[in-house]
Amino acid sequence: MVKIRLTRGGAKKRPFYHIIVTDQRSARDGRNIERVGYYNPVASGNEQRVVLDVARVDHWVGQGAQLTDKVRNLYKEAAKAAAATAA
Repeated sequence: MVKIRLTRGGAKKRPFYHIIVTDQRSARDGRNIERVGYYNPVASGNEQRVVLDVARVDHWVGQGAQLTDKVRNLYKEAAKAAAATAA
């Protein structure tokens, strides 16, 4: 099954996550199919906390991909921010 999930990057005590599309059997930081955004939990100031290509996520969900719980919450946050920017 294809999953949309987080993969960890960044330094010790400074996490940074890429939001990726991958086969569920691959390792957390292993091979991925596509990178669709990122999540920076320690963002401050002008830094963006979540950047997500909502159209690509919709495409993959239409193809049967499953979102993890955390990515589902980030997706809702990114969609809400995009709607606020458009309005």
